[in-house]
Amino acid sequence: MSGILLGLGQLVQPTALLALLGGVVIGLIVGSLPGLNDSITMAVLIPITFGMEPQVAICLLVGIYCASACGGSVPSILLKIPGTASATVTAYDGYPMSQKGKSGQALGLAISSSTFGGLTSAIVLLFLSPFLAKQALKFGPPEYFMLAVLGMSTVIGMAGNNIAKNILAMAVGLIFSCIGMSPQTGLARFTFGQVSLMDGISLIPMLIGLFGITSILEMIEGIQKTPKVKEVKQKVENFKEDVKENYKKVKVVLPDKEMAKRLLPIWVQSSVIGNVIGIIPGAGMIMAIFMAYDQASRRRPNLEFGTGVPEGIAAPEAANNAVVASSMVPLLSLGVPGNSTSSLFLGALTIQGLRTGPTLFRDTPEMAYMIILGFIVANIIMLPLSVYYCNFLATAVLRLNRMILSGIVLTLCVTGAFAVSNNVFNIYVMVFFGFIGYAFNKYKIPQSPLILASILGSMMENNWTQSMKFADGSLSVFVTRPLSCALLILSIIFIGMPLVKRIKANKAAKAA
Repeated sequence: MSGILLGLGQLVQPTALLALLGGVVIGLIVGSLPGLNDSITMAVLIPITFGMEPQVAICLLVGIYCASACGGSVPSILLKIPGTASATVTAYDGYPMSQKGKSGQALGLAISSSTFGGLTSAIVLLFLSPFLAKQALKFGPPEYFMLAVLGMSTVIGMAGNNIAKNILAMAVGLIFSCIGMSPQTGLARFTFGQVSLMDGISLIPMLIGLFGITSILEMIEGIQKTPKVKEVKQKVENFKEDVKENYKKVKVVLPDKEMAKRLLPIWVQSSVIGNVIGIIPGAGMIMAIFMAYDQASRRRPNLEFGTGVPEGIAAPEAANNAVVASSMVPLLSLGVPGNSTSSLFLGALTIQGLRTGPTLFRDTPEMAYMIILGFIVANIIMLPLSVYYCNFLATAVLRLNRMILSGIVLTLCVTGAFAVSNNVFNIYVMVFFGFIGYAFNKYKIPQSPLILASILGSMMENNWTQSMKFADGSLSVFVTRPLSCALLILSIIFIGMPLVKRIKANKAAKAA
């Protein structure tokens, strides 16, 4: 309790609170710009924080980390272009809801779900960090491999009647994950002489291509050639619609009591998934949002996910923000970063002369608890700030002419892809995956299995190699270790349940 009071004393200083507020605003802006994310922003700002007071610098980074995941949902819902990788799944139901004229409701669902997930993870960080960090230590290469298998099994759970297409997309994603240096031999694979592919395909340009460039290509395809008279009339009609659009405002509508009661089980379930995934180093937000979306679709089989259902927005948004603070559990308690962003936190703390791990709570408890309380306060102030920010941004986006908007989207896509590593090659990657996404949409092949497999593929390969070396090539290592065996059983259940349901449905249809 004394540590909490010490941390609160550091946090309530005016400069620290202003830095936290500024970090939340920066996070919302950065998250809503496709191609930029919290990792890039923090990497740029860490050298600047060197001259700041420790509490000011850390509060600034905490605010950015908390708000960027929420900000990424704005372009995902309005334009079907995820501002961050963690908002990928939000587009599946957010954009269809926006097309139905419910942009305000969709943004309200995203903001409230993000706040719920963020607060739960901050509370977990406050009360359960030592215990959960000890559990994370039990994960070795076999457990990480089976965790990746579990993530892949969710693809089957989301397949419905398109199992073959989902498996095809997953296979393509696994092929892309093999590009780069082999973890076993150290040799280059599928790089075609390109040095930029040595580290594999960058995730951000891939996502920008799959969503942003694909949407532009589909817009171009929709332009039909018409006779000149009809074309002039159509332009007049478009102008009238644009004038109406200019006066149309989108106002964020937060869920009412009835909707909150409906979504509460999804929020709790998705937050639990996000917290568990967050404390496991290396698992990341992508796995959490896919698992949360899959479990939500299983919980509500009567709903057609992907058509604009509230649960489809609530699940991934609660999960991705639940990962944020929980990913700091192993960092603060053990000195082990949970993901790339918490790794940057480790660098920032080191620059400020702080050492993570048990000594952080022993030697500088005021800083340790200030970070934890900072996550709680950041999520609380994120709710009203997000509402005001989204009201302004959503209106500005919808006031734009669609042709002008497509040009702005293309500019943002190119800029975002280049900004990842200041490499022109990323623009080529973006264009390539734009055509891949266009082809997938043309043949109604889902993109989510490709994204998930391309991310988990390298994780599976690395941990498979380490597991085989550890067990001298014996597969029994995956069933003799309790956690690995439990994950294997869960994977079998996830794969088997939809297949069993499909068999029962076919039998029932034949009997009828």
